[in-house]
Amino acid sequence: MAHDETCETASIQRVNLLGMPRHKLEDFLRSIGEKPFRAQQILKWIHHNGIDDFEQMTNLGKALRAKLSEVAEIRPPKVARQLDSKDGTRKWAIEVGGNNLVETVFIPDGQRGTLCVSSQVGCSLDCSFCSTGKQGFMRDLTAAEIIGQVWLALKSFDAFQSGKGRVVTNVVMMGMGEPLLNFENVVDATHLMMDDFGYGLSKRRVTLSTSGVVPMLDKLGDVSEVSLAVSLHAPNDALRNELVPINRRYPIAELLAACKRYLDKQPDKHRVVTVEYTLIAGVNDKLEHARELAEVLRVLPCKINLIPFNPFSLSDYQRPSKNAISRFWQVLIDAGYVTTVRTTRGDDIDAACGQLAGQFQDRTRRSERHRRRAENVEAEAIRLV
Repeated sequence: MAHDETCETASIQRVNLLGMPRHKLEDFLRSIGEKPFRAQQILKWIHHNGIDDFEQMTNLGKALRAKLSEVAEIRPPKVARQLDSKDGTRKWAIEVGGNNLVETVFIPDGQRGTLCVSSQVGCSLDCSFCSTGKQGFMRDLTAAEIIGQVWLALKSFDAFQSGKGRVVTNVVMMGMGEPLLNFENVVDATHLMMDDFGYGLSKRRVTLSTSGVVPMLDKLGDVSEVSLAVSLHAPNDALRNELVPINRRYPIAELLAACKRYLDKQPDKHRVVTVEYTLIAGVNDKLEHARELAEVLRVLPCKINLIPFNPFSLSDYQRPSKNAISRFWQVLIDAGYVTTVRTTRGDDIDAACGQLAGQFQDRTRRSERHRRRAENVEAEAIRLV
């Protein structure tokens, strides 16, 4: 009999609380007969103090701690490997089960520390200049696996207990994957990032970057106040169809209109969208492209972030010259746009923009992942609406 009871206990699937935003944690506590206000205490233990053991949550009663240990857990993903760049950038390859890895990058810049977080294992969109798309798509990350990247980064820098102050000041959903194709889990994770009982980041310091899944962008405006970035990379549909295939379903005019609707839904009427534009030598970096971009963006309150292409082994694209970048930038400045050129960071450890591709995974499995890449992005978007 004792043996049967042991087997039954072992078979219980504990609920991982790491990725639960406050309202879902309150619902979970109600479901086990506990007071919902305990959610605030538990969130602070997990996300303020980095605690993953209920027994250490000393302001919870012993009975509650025992119950939580039976039915729940706090289980972050595991770090497979860490690499540190000569410029201070740090990259983690993180295990997410099934021999799958995602990559997370921390970029220090003075008092600012930006964490680039992944939302999917691989990506189905296959943008031609991005290494992630070349590995194919495996699955969505859970909310715990997404917020777990923030948790692990803070652990890595001993930021929970060291008294060093805030290490991660900004989070950008610009890592592996298309965030809007993993809608609910990404929204839950970003809510935790902005919750004062979570990581307490300002809505201006949490940025979601999308390639343009228009139906989900409209849905996002109803439930979130994150800052928005859009991966544009071309000033016209013909060129963007080649660089960003989802444009064939949601062309530039539709995408910019959806971005404007997102801004209109925000309570802060001074918000702007960040337009990301990867400059590729001889492809989209000519002066006529800059002038066309300046004209097409007139409909949208925005700032522009120019990203010089970062080479990787599966692409023949080249990085533009400094003069070409400067000329492109000047056209946009003269047109009245706030325009920055992103400094390449961490390219010695393949941590620069567009280079994330789970580099530590078993290469023999890459072709199978590529074969299983989702072939119909429209169907995937419709399924999520």
